[in-house]
Amino acid sequence: MTKNETGSNPKFAAQTSLQESPAMKELFKDAISDLYWAENHLVKSLPKMISAATSPALKKGIQSHLAETEVHVSRLEQVFDLLGEKAIAKKCDAMEGLTKEAEGIVEGTPPGTATRDVGIILASQKVEHYEIASYGGLHQLALTLGLDEVAALLEQTLGEEKKADQTLSEVAEKDINYKAAQEA
Repeated sequence: MTKNETGSNPKFAAQTSLQESPAMKELFKDAISDLYWAENHLVKSLPKMISAATSPALKKGIQSHLAETEVHVSRLEQVFDLLGEKAIAKKCDAMEGLTKEAEGIVEGTPPGTATRDVGIILASQKVEHYEIASYGGLHQLALTLGLDEVAALLEQTLGEEKKADQTLSEVAEKDINYKAAQEA
């Protein structure tokens, strides 16, 4: 391994062939472990958002996504199996930060208000956009590495994350934003 400009050894040294690059595969596995932690963390965090939400449509949307998130965890376990690896979670600092921000929004808004629901939607969409970026990037990397079965699983989850983001937008646009604007 060669040292980079900062004088430290790079964690993932690139090879010339992407298809056979151990560094690329290691980077991929590391990112999957990160996402596996993130999805498991969401399984624990989403019930708090459901409890804090007031709108029945928002509660239903988050409950539905919780069920999907449990499936996403299972899919990532399938990815580990396809890679011949044990499913190991690596703490995802980004997801931890996003969920802490969501908790702060809940604590900083009055209970039972549409304003709190708007905050929950904003926080939830930040999470969805992080997941969309993660699944999109990993899907492309799986294709590059010739991991077609893995790519198909990631693409399926990517579609569901995009749909969840759209659902949140629709709930906000059709009702919650207007109610929040009218609150004193």
